[in-house]
Amino acid sequence: MIESKKSNFERSVLVGVVNNSQNEEKLNEFLEELEFLSVTAGGKVIRKFKQKINTPNPKTFIGKGKIEEIQEYIKKNDVSIVIFDDELSPTQQANIEKFLKCKILDRTALILDIFAQRAKTSYAKTQVELAQYEYLLPRLKGLWTHLERQKGGIGMRGPGETEIETDRRIVRDKISLLKKKISIIDKQMKVQRGNRGSLVRVALVGYTNVGKSTIMNLLSKSKVFAEDKLFATLDTTVRKVVINTLPFLLTDTVGFIRKLPTQLIESFKSTLEEVKDADILLHIVDISHPSFEDHIISVDKILSEINSHNKFNLMIFNKIDNYKQVDFNDSDSKNNSHYSLMQWRNTWMNKTNGKALFISAKNKINFDNLRKEIYEIVKNVDMSHYPKNDYLYPEYFSTDFI
Repeated sequence: MIESKKSNFERSVLVGVVNNSQNEEKLNEFLEELEFLSVTAGGKVIRKFKQKINTPNPKTFIGKGKIEEIQEYIKKNDVSIVIFDDELSPTQQANIEKFLKCKILDRTALILDIFAQRAKTSYAKTQVELAQYEYLLPRLKGLWTHLERQKGGIGMRGPGETEIETDRRIVRDKISLLKKKISIIDKQMKVQRGNRGSLVRVALVGYTNVGKSTIMNLLSKSKVFAEDKLFATLDTTVRKVVINTLPFLLTDTVGFIRKLPTQLIESFKSTLEEVKDADILLHIVDISHPSFEDHIISVDKILSEINSHNKFNLMIFNKIDNYKQVDFNDSDSKNNSHYSLMQWRNTWMNKTNGKALFISAKNKINFDNLRKEIYEIVKNVDMSHYPKNDYLYPEYFSTDFI
């Protein structure tokens, strides 16, 4: 397996671009998220570089002047890593690395590194390893730049090309082996899911670091790892939960993120099978985050890609205790940041036809209402799947039964 790199607060700088698809405000949001990713991986961001460029430079992604500015800065400030917010092509990454003479990562590589640190089970480690190798394969040539003969041609033929081709074969064989291993585990997991009986299945979905694992722990009274960092949960956890004598299965899944690399979605497709098999989705949202509506769009997009967007979906707006309404002055143009929690509640209750709750899992605010709502939803699904007499479902009126 490709080893995870445990960084001791590596000094890093971030690089992002303003273009037709993202303005400066949106870029600032992405760079804040990238900084959080860097901190999660063990880095320390000391500066962010931005450039307005509609068409990325095919050789270095950013312009010559900006890359020279970054080069001068990293020399003076002992920077060991430069992280780009967008995915770099293998050629761009190799050229930038050659020019800046330091480690170059893009958002995809950074997420992969975090995944490698967070994976605990054999299955999760295999999925991450597959994604790492698929990311590495087209970049092998760049890793052999120390061999001057690697390019081939007159006077340039030598061991370099042989080494690269050998490595490519090794990596391709490894990818094939990992895919077979995942296929075997997939079949085993499918059997496991089929053996869970007739219980209603509920899955927690949402953007990374919105509080899914905290809610999981409160509902199931278990100890799933929860931390205020991105991708604290990578391994899928399934627990049997009983509310008011009604049992159901609750699944905690890996969090989603904007600009999620395609190979990660592919590698973690099996993990997302838990979402596809669910009868009910609890979509957790961090309402205290300024871009929570963008997060909702990102999650809905991925749910659509795995054909899970038509399931019963309850929106749960978490972290209401952290929500800060921006004061409105007459000179300001009013926008969503000036909304109160009550205004947001009215907005989303209308959008979801009442399928929305506002809670704080950390401080257990409105948590009993959440349990009551989940109980009613699970009861209705259970009755539709397996019709029974109503007396088997006592009315929910207290947490004493839980």
